[in-house]
Amino acid sequence: MGRHGGPLILLLTLLAFAFAAAVEVEVTAPAQHASSEVDLAPQQQQQEEQEQDHPLPRPLVIELPSSSSAALPYEEGLDDLPADVRCASWRLAAEANNLAPWRAVPAECADHVRAYVTGAGYRSDLDLVARESAAYARAAPLQGDGRDAWVFDIDETLLSNLPYYADHGYGLELFDHHAFDEWVERAEAPAIPSSLKLYNEVRELGFKIFLLTGRSEGHQGVTVENLKKQGFHHWDKLILRAAVDRNKTAITYKSEKRKEMEAEGYRILGNSGDQWSDLSGSSVAVRSFKLPNPMYYIA
Repeated sequence: MGRHGGPLILLLTLLAFAFAAAVEVEVTAPAQHASSEVDLAPQQQQQEEQEQDHPLPRPLVIELPSSSSAALPYEEGLDDLPADVRCASWRLAAEANNLAPWRAVPAECADHVRAYVTGAGYRSDLDLVARESAAYARAAPLQGDGRDAWVFDIDETLLSNLPYYADHGYGLELFDHHAFDEWVERAEAPAIPSSLKLYNEVRELGFKIFLLTGRSEGHQGVTVENLKKQGFHHWDKLILRAAVDRNKTAITYKSEKRKEMEAEGYRILGNSGDQWSDLSGSSVAVRSFKLPNPMYYIA
């Protein structure tokens, strides 16, 4: 090999030793890794147990400022927009249930809400909901066995309390149960015309009519009087909040009552209400129809 034969042989020998050592490490590594997994298992188990004992604080529940105040959402950077535009956005967010829970109409939007609920926009929105509801009712696959049901809320769904809210800022004031009960006892709430038309059509189509309201059983007499005086007749059942339901949220109370309907063999094909708590929860209808109401929110 000449003068460089000795160094070349030495280099090849060193490379052979290095290759052999690498192969040995590769072969023995899985066994070492398996051993380390066994050793770490008790430590991992202990960590998991500690995490169960100390759960993270409700990571998916976020309290937003707008949920505890009447401030407009995302006010920063929107000062250049007219108040009516921002209030229209607030009303849309409220109807879409994106602000829940909210307690009162923002002070800046009081005039906007008043103009809406007393103007053509509110009537048009109510008419549209009623038309879509009627179209669905006509196409619904009724079984003809008397078990197809439609559930109606009462306040702001069949009867309008606008005369009451006209005296209370159209939702600007915090809700006063005592004052509202006095209004209910007068039995003077007018019918929502588009809802009365829908009610009669649904009944004539053969649906069983269930009136499910958050009003208390103590108001049964005045509620029946008010409904009949405004043209609502021949419902199949009127369900009011009993004493045992007093402390339940609306969504819990109404879900339980719908579940009872289903237990009696009824199929809830339609449900009309002005609050999401009228429509959501459990035992929900095949189709639910939300009427507009930017004046108050009920959980």
